[in-house]
Amino acid sequence: MAIWKPAWLDALEKQSFFVSCPAHAAAKKNEKNVCCLDCCTSLCPHCLPSHRFHRLVQVRRYVYHEVVRLEDLEKLIDCSNVQPYTINSSKVVFIKKRPQSRQFKGSGNFCSSCDRCLQEPYLHCSLGCKVDFVLRQNKDLSPYLRTCDSLQLCPDDDTNHSTVVDTDEPTATSDSDNLSYSPPCAAESFRRKRTTFYACARSAGGGAASDAAASGNRRKSTPHRSPLC
Repeated sequence: MAIWKPAWLDALEKQSFFVSCPAHAAAKKNEKNVCCLDCCTSLCPHCLPSHRFHRLVQVRRYVYHEVVRLEDLEKLIDCSNVQPYTINSSKVVFIKKRPQSRQFKGSGNFCSSCDRCLQEPYLHCSLGCKVDFVLRQNKDLSPYLRTCDSLQLCPDDDTNHSTVVDTDEPTATSDSDNLSYSPPCAAESFRRKRTTFYACARSAGGGAASDAAASGNRRKSTPHRSPLC
């Protein structure tokens, strides 16, 4: 049996994204970060009007690898057992394989195709790894494909900008997670600590509260010279 993959899947894996569009070289913000699944080609924001009735997905970049929102991919193909990641409050899935640069030492869960370390209970680190695994095992991808006649960019998608995060390996999230944790800013953290400190001081007594307020608002006084001998 011949191994078959849909043309749009090949386009996601093989098309070049985050490069300048040659058709709009003179225009600003001409980075190709949208994939037309009907034409199987990558598009820049200036290409979109001629493809507005086609199936479109936005491709983003995370730690120098292409990702697509899980919600969009689930309309096209079964993404179960593929480890998702959270970017800007949206779950995304890596498109291509991401072999580890160094061997992981220790026990754990590993990707079915590239041996990347995963969280339980996921089996694949990317959509490409799952596709390769299914084709090796079953030689047929059709049971995992879904019918999707219409797929448009969401209103929140900003095709003039792509998400580029210069960080280390992203933290995976479980299926129950919806948002990434964002640490409070320094000013907010200081305000919370000071409020907690005053509340504890007030509960200890009025004198303690006065001392807490005095210590919290303490400033250096005018320096005095020591008397001459």
